[in-house]
Amino acid sequence: MNEHNADNQSLLPDKPTGERKIEHVRLCLNEDVEGVGVTSGLEKYRFRHNALPELDFSDISLETPFLGMQLRTPFLISSMTGGSKATGAINERLAAAAEERGWALGVGSVRAAVEKEELASTFHVRKQAPTIPVIANLGAVQLNYGFDADACRRAVDIAGADMLVLHLNGLQELFQPEGNSNFSGLLSRIEQVCRQLHVPVGVKEVGWGIDGETASRLLRAGVAFVDVAGAGGTSWSQVEKFRSKDPVRRAAAEAFAGWGNPTAECIVEVRKLAPDAGIIGSGGLKNGVDAAKALALGADLAGFGRSLLGPAVESEETLHATLAQVEFELRTVMFGIGAGTVADLRRTARLVHTPS
Repeated sequence: MNEHNADNQSLLPDKPTGERKIEHVRLCLNEDVEGVGVTSGLEKYRFRHNALPELDFSDISLETPFLGMQLRTPFLISSMTGGSKATGAINERLAAAAEERGWALGVGSVRAAVEKEELASTFHVRKQAPTIPVIANLGAVQLNYGFDADACRRAVDIAGADMLVLHLNGLQELFQPEGNSNFSGLLSRIEQVCRQLHVPVGVKEVGWGIDGETASRLLRAGVAFVDVAGAGGTSWSQVEKFRSKDPVRRAAAEAFAGWGNPTAECIVEVRKLAPDAGIIGSGGLKNGVDAAKALALGADLAGFGRSLLGPAVESEETLHATLAQVEFELRTVMFGIGAGTVADLRRTARLVHTPS
């Protein structure tokens, strides 16, 4: 997918702003915030071509179930933003595109709207996306800073969501100027939320990966799905490096540019230890071929984040074209290996490990 420069794009205000969410968007669009020396691990796999697929390309189906819901595609627009007028407009554009093409949609952290009612409208995506699965999002660490199951319910209601995901972002919080770093006792608090909410509750990382052992603990606590959000894409220590005025943290961030568990490794581990778990494979996916690999390794859905942010800011047309490209790439992989359905793709023996 193409790179997009946001310097002259209309959804973001022209004048500088101190709002954290807009600042995050600007940095993700305009700075080099990818991890260094770490990859998703998906490049270590390839599909063996099938010269006789015995398929009509037009018959290939991307439909897939996830937690009792039927999706038209096995794709998720990962949680990214919200909490300001400008980022709310981005959410509206992402929601409209997701609805049209049948992708699931995650919104950014709803914490700001839970704390300030006037920001709730920036997460109202149901008008644009009435039928697709929508996932609300809160930082798990906020459960140690006054948030409880009622706050989680409020987040779900604000987004009109079908599910809630609690994100784990420990390293980001350490490098963030206003970060919260008390992660003690979180597992039991997550378990309480899972018991008390009326919708499925999942847990995601933000780019450093959830390994199999951690996923097992979460699933035993009642978590319904895990988004591994592995390394290989955006590094939030790199993002926060650009925001920090603390010279120690700015310098230390460089030491963690290569931190994290590769996405492919996370998917394989979680699926091995939790055969029946709901798994979202995200973190450094660049195209539909990467998505196909994630699905073949064991993910139920493939998530795309920052690679969609530039197209979303640029124009509706660019965003729609980007989503269509990813879908075409996935269908082409399926045709190339003779898999007529996503279930066939997950069962394929044509994905092989090719370590360098």
